Amino acid sequence: MFSAAKKLRETGVLGLNERNTNFIMRFNPRSLYPRVDDKVLTKELALAAGMPVPDLYGVIVHQAEVRGFAEIVGDKNSFVIKPAQGSGGDGILVVTGRSERKRDSFRLSNGLLISEGELQHHISNIVGGQYSLSGTRDKALIEYCVHFDPTFAEVSYQGVPDIRVVVYRGYPAMAMVRLPTRASDGKANLHQGAVGAGVDLASGITLHGVLDDVLVEEHPDTGALVAGLQIPQWDFILESSARGCEVTGLGYLGVDMVIDADLGPLILEMNARPGLNIQIANCTGLANRIARIEEIYDEAATPAERAATARREFPAGA
Repeated sequence: MFSAAKKLRETGVLGLNERNTNFIMRFNPRSLYPRVDDKVLTKELALAAGMPVPDLYGVIVHQAEVRGFAEIVGDKNSFVIKPAQGSGGDGILVVTGRSERKRDSFRLSNGLLISEGELQHHISNIVGGQYSLSGTRDKALIEYCVHFDPTFAEVSYQGVPDIRVVVYRGYPAMAMVRLPTRASDGKANLHQGAVGAGVDLASGITLHGVLDDVLVEEHPDTGALVAGLQIPQWDFILESSARGCEVTGLGYLGVDMVIDADLGPLILEMNARPGLNIQIANCTGLANRIARIEEIYDEAATPAERAATARREFPAGA
């Protein structure tokens, strides 16, 4: 057991305890957690910094406001309902259309129809705290439904892929694309069965895939190769991720972005406790990259300069 642990350290694999003690506790003051745990506040901070985010149609805070849902969505055919303080994709409903026969019947991303009353019940559960991190009362966000870039059409199942970039002290350290599957119910969440594909920071081209901690070459539902995809506007995505440090004040964070077919890259959310499966998807460890960032850290560097440094320092295999 001890030799295995030593081998993992030598290969630069970052463990959970080391992540929590050496990085999250050191660089992420708990007083700043609301900036990323509350999606409404995250969106406000990003907008104030001039960062692109999905449009917010409305926020439901109290149970008495639930019946105002129809007024918020108006005639919109697509939108997303999510808890402000949720995690792991729990509580998120993606509406992609309406029934042609009944305008108060909505179609979810998995093809199922759901009534307006059922949506209101779900919103009521969100406000009641069913999906919040702490189990306390929450807010329901209703926002723009992203139409994913056709780059990912062959490697996504009924959902929007997102891009996770782990940022250390303002420097992008590692990235992956999370690809929805049938098992994940169209959600880009690894713990629910999505595929994670590593990304070469130098080029923005996808590498290996990981599914349930096992390396894979193909998407389980479409059979398409997950490696070799060029992520659009990669420079912009890396620079935006680097800016997450200034926006949140956190020194160790995950920045999640999506690429809309019309609007381009959008900040979806940020995370003070990004998971470690990203190392499997990239077949390399975070610890060595973090050590290198410590060596080259420049407090005066701009986000663009930090992103450029990451592309230079961390090509695939480094």
